[in-house]
Amino acid sequence: MTAKTPYHPPQKWVWDKESGGAFAKLNRPVAGATHEKALPRGRHPLQLYSLGTPNGQKVTILLEELLSMGYEGAEYDAHLINIRDGDQFGSEFVSINPNSKIPALVDHSGDKPIRIFESGAIMLYLADKFSALIPAEPASRTECLNWLFWQMGSAPYLGGGFGHFYVYAPEKIEYAINRYSMEVKRQLDVLDRHLADHTYLCGSEYSIADIAIWPWYGAVYTGAVYNAAEFLDTCSYTHVGRWARSLAQRPAVKRGRIVNRTWGPLENQLHERHDASDFTLRTQDKLVTAESANPLTFSDQLDQKS
Repeated sequence: MTAKTPYHPPQKWVWDKESGGAFAKLNRPVAGATHEKALPRGRHPLQLYSLGTPNGQKVTILLEELLSMGYEGAEYDAHLINIRDGDQFGSEFVSINPNSKIPALVDHSGDKPIRIFESGAIMLYLADKFSALIPAEPASRTECLNWLFWQMGSAPYLGGGFGHFYVYAPEKIEYAINRYSMEVKRQLDVLDRHLADHTYLCGSEYSIADIAIWPWYGAVYTGAVYNAAEFLDTCSYTHVGRWARSLAQRPAVKRGRIVNRTWGPLENQLHERHDASDFTLRTQDKLVTAESANPLTFSDQLDQKS
């Protein structure tokens, strides 16, 4: 067996378009739009442009929780941004988020539209807008923000680090997988130790901190992302498991996690959300069944509902 030649970085890095693994054709070292493309706009003040990844779920779960609490102003249209098709590099999306990452939100409820990008910023904006799911008392609010920004700082190790090298990289690199596995297990231990003494991240009060962390670390616990539960021995983090299972039973979580989702069982895919009835009427299993039964008129029926 021939030994592999060690890699030595060149004096100056040069972009190799074919070296990026699963997303090689999409990732690039420059910002800006690649094409002109307008975004759709629905009838609600809040317009979300997203995909049902963990970062996308953070926002849709929060919106569904706000609606379940009776905040009618939290009604939203969730438009699909298909990152594998490069939708995030369209001109209007880039005007909302210059970093070309989902999710991105535009609030049309005021005199001028307000753009909000980065999932943590969107969550804090919505919590403050509705004075909900974030503590009002200064010390408790600060604790909530501690955990919200812990998630924003920790998730790149989990997603861009562990997830990339364990699942998406063109080859398995032992050092990279071991290094990021150590980081992720330390993060799980941080959560487990904290949740041993707290019902939720901020104590007894469910908040945006829980909503931010669950789509990432709750999903890692169950193996829903990266299929790595056994590899990371997540079942050993019993307090994380208790917390993750508890949140998974919340109706708003069940709804929010399937919005803008385009993979998995059809009943767990709601490609776009424009009305509360969409969860009953427009998941992909319902659309496929209806389209098969009436292929000539179904698109017209959908247009009439929109």
